[in-house]
Amino acid sequence: MRHGRSGRKLGRDAAHRKALYANLTGALIEHGRIKTTAAKAKEVKPVAEQMITLGRKGGVPARRQALKFLRSQDVVHKLFSDVGPRFVDRPGGYSRIIRIGPRQGDAAEMVYLELVDYVAEGAAAPAPRPARERQPEPKAEAEPEEELEPEEPESEPAAEAEADAEAEPEEEASR
Repeated sequence: MRHGRSGRKLGRDAAHRKALYANLTGALIEHGRIKTTAAKAKEVKPVAEQMITLGRKGGVPARRQALKFLRSQDVVHKLFSDVGPRFVDRPGGYSRIIRIGPRQGDAAEMVYLELVDYVAEGAAAPAPRPARERQPEPKAEAEPEEELEPEEPESEPAAEAEADAEAEPEEEASR
């Protein structure tokens, strides 16, 4: 029985799982955001946060522990020189999982695993949306009109004829 056995096997043996976790953690540190399955992201998130905690501590022993797990001097350098110092004032919770929907081929739940201060390249700040112009709502017949403007008697029949001409094509299109 598997009572109390935590963790996912992910269809891999122990060495393959450890390598997968190290590679995904390295990619997250290097790029700031990775696209992966939900199960992998849930397993990698605590490992990545442990590595970032080592990066926050600094020092030679922490660097050696990180290098032992990540096996890449470039990633460890970025962890200790860039990522760790960014999170010095944050007491944990360095990453988040954002669901993006099922994968096309096998419908596996896909997610972004990203650092909380991640900003997409080329999009420093989202551009403000232009204000939409509201179209006037048609007034209900039961409501009395509040403001009546004096209209010229000559323009009334012309305006009614234009309104009737516009309404006829709409009625034909709806039939």
